[in-house]
Amino acid sequence: MTKEGKKRLIYAVYTLIVITLFGCLVWLGHFVSFQNFINTIEQSTFDRRQKVIAKYKTANKDFVIISVDDQAYEYVMDKYGEWPVSRKIWSEVINFVEKAGPKSIVFDLIFAKPNLKDIASDEALINSVKNNNNVYLSMNFDNYSDEIRKSSILDDKLKLKIKEGSLIDNPFVTFINSRVIMKELMDVTDNIGIINITRDNDGIIRNTTPIFKYKGDYYPNLTLKVAMDLLNKDEVSIKNNRIVIDEKHSIPLDATQRTILNWYGKSGTYKHISLWQVLKAIKNNDSAFFDNNFKNKVVYIGTTATSLSDIKSTPIESHLAGVELHTTFLNNIFDNNFIKKVPVEIDFLISILLCLLVGYFVLKIHSVLKTFVFLFVSLTFYIIISTILMAKYNIWISIVLPCMSTIATFVLVYCEKYLLKVKDYEQTYKLAVTDGLTQLYNHRYFQEQMILNTNNFKRYGSVFSLILIDIDFFKKFNDTYGHQSGDCVLKQVASILKRQSRTTDIVCRYGGEEMSIILTNTNKKEAEITANKICNAVRNNKFILANGEKVNVTISVGVATAGVDGDMPQEIIEYSDKCLYKAKESGRNQVVSLV
Repeated sequence: MTKEGKKRLIYAVYTLIVITLFGCLVWLGHFVSFQNFINTIEQSTFDRRQKVIAKYKTANKDFVIISVDDQAYEYVMDKYGEWPVSRKIWSEVINFVEKAGPKSIVFDLIFAKPNLKDIASDEALINSVKNNNNVYLSMNFDNYSDEIRKSSILDDKLKLKIKEGSLIDNPFVTFINSRVIMKELMDVTDNIGIINITRDNDGIIRNTTPIFKYKGDYYPNLTLKVAMDLLNKDEVSIKNNRIVIDEKHSIPLDATQRTILNWYGKSGTYKHISLWQVLKAIKNNDSAFFDNNFKNKVVYIGTTATSLSDIKSTPIESHLAGVELHTTFLNNIFDNNFIKKVPVEIDFLISILLCLLVGYFVLKIHSVLKTFVFLFVSLTFYIIISTILMAKYNIWISIVLPCMSTIATFVLVYCEKYLLKVKDYEQTYKLAVTDGLTQLYNHRYFQEQMILNTNNFKRYGSVFSLILIDIDFFKKFNDTYGHQSGDCVLKQVASILKRQSRTTDIVCRYGGEEMSIILTNTNKKEAEITANKICNAVRNNKFILANGEKVNVTISVGVATAGVDGDMPQEIIEYSDKCLYKAKESGRNQVVSLV
């Protein structure tokens, strides 16, 4: 095969490796366990990228959180002796914050049942909500059976108006039951949204559901409701797998009809004001405190105390309050900053290109160290690029699939390259030790094997014999029939020698018309039998010449045995040569083993 043909074959095999590898990945992709394995690792790479890029993001300064933190919880218990705190307190919080002129007051708290022991407090909260149309309340959906809680029929005013499009039912969107707030609050406001939060398989929250489906109708996430009102929009469209609020603001949806959040930082990213500070300012009628902290702000109210069980695991922190998650969602909406996961087909294309690139250079680079360095640099560069794409363009391209397939390709191509090298070495070595005409081992290999077998004989007592063979009257034969016919005879004699020998025997072209056989584990008597068998086989064979003519040929054979006729390679060769010479002098066409 020509060098160019060999090169093409190598690249064809390499391409076949890549195709086979991706065929296996596609096949494995049908197994849920494999999908979960890949997704879990990929999600962890997403988390690491988010931790890196969150350091360089700036959260919206107009979002403020009134937090029921550990200090506030202790303050409330000391002052009021109970949690949940009296709803009159929340009424006072609304009234005092409203004096500062906030854009919105959003409760990440559910006022579920009326307090029959303190109806006045409930009425105070109802009036505060009624009198301020920028106060937002929360409820959630679930899948409880009607036997546990009878599902409610919700007022049409709570439904989300969708101009066009629809969502596909799935467990993240569709629910059959609802945990509503007390009827009196629902009667006085339509600023009510859903605060359901769903986790991925590893328990970490990376997504949120913008729109929910309940009894065939659509309802907004609490934060989506807030954002629509701030943008003066009363309806949305669902198209091209996006929720479109207006020309500048839209929410991309993933395969689960959720959106992937882009995180701005750990706890405290948004300004937190403890509830105890607010209550103290109310007590002191400190209007400056409210103006400084809440004027023209979107104010979220929620629990951040660990003991109140609203702590979530997120990509950037394992203990993040739910209220900060909702604030992050609102920040994403106003920044158009959601993460967009590329389709799996794009990930496959990237993987194929990366595999082709790395595989090509593996074949090109001869140094083992440089090959591994190239792989490391390539994957590191790809990971950096994927992080930059997420930071600059909010694009999530996979790391696991491309890196895993590239490493697999590297290993397979490197193994192929190694096997080809071994094969080339074997071919080169064969050419170096093989006679081109007869395809027997050459004189160089014969000398190596004589030394090896002699050493084994001295060390382990492994007796061996040598027979030297000479074609009778070969020079005269060449003069009569020509060198081409002589070559035909040499090849045919060589073929007979190989057929009459064992696989462990070493058949060589000694030089010219002389040939030799090293008979391993063979004593003198056994060597004589083999030599006579070969001599008879040649004598009885019809040799076909270059012109098609058939002739008879005979050989003379000399036999020597290690330990009997010599201990050194040269001694054994010389004794065998003397026997051969005697066979010729004695009339040829015979075997001689003793001189």
